[in-house]
Amino acid sequence: MTSAEDFDRWYADRGESPIADELVRRVLDLPADLESTSLLGGAGLAEVVTALDVRAGHVLLDLACGRGGYGLEIARRTGCRLVGVDFSAVAIAQARQRARDADFRVGTLTATGLHPRSVDAVLVVDAMQFAEPKPAAMKECFRVLRPGGRLVITCWEAVDPGDERLPARMREMDLAAQLPLAGFADVKVVEKPEWRAIERRMWEEALAVDAPGDPAMGSMREEARRVLPTFDGLRRVLATATR
Repeated sequence: MTSAEDFDRWYADRGESPIADELVRRVLDLPADLESTSLLGGAGLAEVVTALDVRAGHVLLDLACGRGGYGLEIARRTGCRLVGVDFSAVAIAQARQRARDADFRVGTLTATGLHPRSVDAVLVVDAMQFAEPKPAAMKECFRVLRPGGRLVITCWEAVDPGDERLPARMREMDLAAQLPLAGFADVKVVEKPEWRAIERRMWEEALAVDAPGDPAMGSMREEARRVLPTFDGLRRVLATATR
């Protein structure tokens, strides 16, 4: 999936599938009311909260926010004000239904529509690989951050960028090199194999679920069949940087 229309259909299906949400929450060990459409688990979320370093009075941009689950949970834990941006109008509509006090709006990874230097932190969960072009998305994160603001990205990178079995969008990820070129300082990219192990278990369990007629579970099983054969070709990373 690469287009907003693709994701609109995917989010619409996911909104009708409690089976998929229950599987993801259980395997990723997420709070009971967190609606995730990404692969960041509960332990990883705690690390992200620490890395963002936001608190009451701060503004957090959850970029490519989907249904808003992670951003809303971080706002609940820290007291920060949440702005969520996603290119799927369906996802934004679902997020707005969950929280009237957050600012959810349609935008893209490269064009958020926010003012320069208007947020204290930016979070991008499992989505930077979809940006076209990726340097423009990183520059957009830099543009909207206030000086001293934090950027946190969870993503994947190819173990071997020349491995043509992997999607090109994954082989293009090199955050340690790309973030400094966008202007960021204090760049750290840490591999998270324990997160990756949980992902493998989720895909394996998705294949075992018998849910005929559930399009969201059908989509998850299709993705599992696609990613598991080359699973070890990607490494899971947590990237942090400062404007």
